Amino acid sequence: MLAFIARRLVATIPVLLFVAVFVFMLLRLTPGDPAAIIAGDNATADQVDAIRAKLGLDEPLLNQFMIWSGKVLSGDFGESFFFKKTVAELISQRIEPTLMLSLCTIVLAVSIAVPLGVWAAARQGGWVDRSVMGFSVMGFSVPTFVIGYLLIYVFAILLGLLPVQGYKRLSEGLDEFIVRMILPSITLSTVFIALVSRITRASVIETLGEDYIRTARAKGLPNRVVLLRHALRNAAVPIITVIGIGIAALIGGAIITESVYNIPGIGRLTVDAVLARDFPVIQIVIMLFSFVYVLINLVIDLAYSLLDPRIRY
Repeated sequence: MLAFIARRLVATIPVLLFVAVFVFMLLRLTPGDPAAIIAGDNATADQVDAIRAKLGLDEPLLNQFMIWSGKVLSGDFGESFFFKKTVAELISQRIEPTLMLSLCTIVLAVSIAVPLGVWAAARQGGWVDRSVMGFSVMGFSVPTFVIGYLLIYVFAILLGLLPVQGYKRLSEGLDEFIVRMILPSITLSTVFIALVSRITRASVIETLGEDYIRTARAKGLPNRVVLLRHALRNAAVPIITVIGIGIAALIGGAIITESVYNIPGIGRLTVDAVLARDFPVIQIVIMLFSFVYVLINLVIDLAYSLLDPRIRY
């Protein structure tokens, strides 16, 4: 097991290297000059050139990449062009809201989606099953920002029950933190719930047709025990897989959700950096997302061996 983990971690090195080269070249070959954005609309060509020289953007691309990669390997992620702070400082300030939003979303989504999927499988063809499938279609079809604005209108503006936007850190009080996390978590978890509940339903229905399920029922075991201990447990591998995929997909959803609810997280930082053509911030944030994605896949692979003893690494 330890050898497998070591191999997977080593395998992340070429992945991150490819991501670094791809993102570096893509940012510099797409239209838009960060020096011109920093200088402003009224700046002269000489002023823009002076800013480009100060930022090192007048160097050949290979030199720029070697300088940047050398700094990253030494732990220096560079300084933001736009925010005038180090990238490490920006990420450390913004990472808590994103982590809290993701954690609340995962807990909410899994605690709702898995029971929904099992319930729909147990009532296959009934109104519960049709309702879950209808919700899944709706969850996939409606964009995240539409759900966010709809929830804001109903619960914040129309009913006045929850704050419209903003974020309170956990250290500032549990009540304020929970109140401001409700709408963003529901918004971000909608697609996640639709995905996990649908896969859970399909996996459990497939498992319910196996011989050992008929044997368990022939022994007189209660339906709840058959569903949870036998069906759900043996259907867990595809469910864990889609949960892992959904967690990775939260990265894209967090960018939209944080923008809608004005949450100062990594997603909002990414949007601001892209609009400002802030190369150092964009490069490190994308590499961070890539590393998290690879790490999540590693955790999923390790979970397989715990759920199914036949899987060994």
